[in-house]
Amino acid sequence: MPSSSSKNTIQAESLSDFEKKARIRFKNPKFLKEAFTHKSYAIENGNIECNERLEFLGDSIISAAVATFLFKRYPDVNEGRLSKLKSQIVSRANLSQWAGEMNLGKYLLLSQGEEATGGRKRDSLLGNAYEAVVGALFLDQGYQKAEKFILGQLAKKKRIVETDFKSRLQEIVQKKFKTPPTYIVIDETGPDHAKHFTLEVRIQKKILGIGSGKSKKEAEQCAAKEALTNIRHNKTI
Repeated sequence: MPSSSSKNTIQAESLSDFEKKARIRFKNPKFLKEAFTHKSYAIENGNIECNERLEFLGDSIISAAVATFLFKRYPDVNEGRLSKLKSQIVSRANLSQWAGEMNLGKYLLLSQGEEATGGRKRDSLLGNAYEAVVGALFLDQGYQKAEKFILGQLAKKKRIVETDFKSRLQEIVQKKFKTPPTYIVIDETGPDHAKHFTLEVRIQKKILGIGSGKSKKEAEQCAAKEALTNIRHNKTI
């Protein structure tokens, strides 16, 4: 069994590895170690500080950073839609995915029991660790650094906030014309188990965009996406 000093050396090297990969240098490494300390490990090692409080703090910071990003990124989107987008981004599933991409599981300090039952790859632990790292970074270097860390991850995943083109288009058209766009099927091919649809999206008989897909919903999203592109380049309305 490793001695206390050798365990501390291994932990320090592990945290240094994370800092290099994340391109962050903590002024106080204690915050980072705490961010990766699961409650089970804390109990097993004499009730040291675990990451639950940092997780609580990080959750609020992530929410604020994402809300600000969406508010600025989508000036014409209403509160309901913004809330839906924020919920999608800060969801446990999404944060766990971000944590997985950063390989945060590698750095977690877990009890022997958690280790044996696959805790290092468990989504709930990964998402919690991501929130805790954000909380630790906030305490160590302030809000702007924490926000930069979050938005850096979000920048790689812009598709997360840009997949519901139909809702986005409806908001723009409804605001200008006081009526929603209409979607019309112009082509339908293939057998029942493998249909392919092509649709037009129109406003007041004017075609805004055309899209196709394996379902009407997919085709509508494609048509709405093209319509948004055309609007952005002043080709329509």
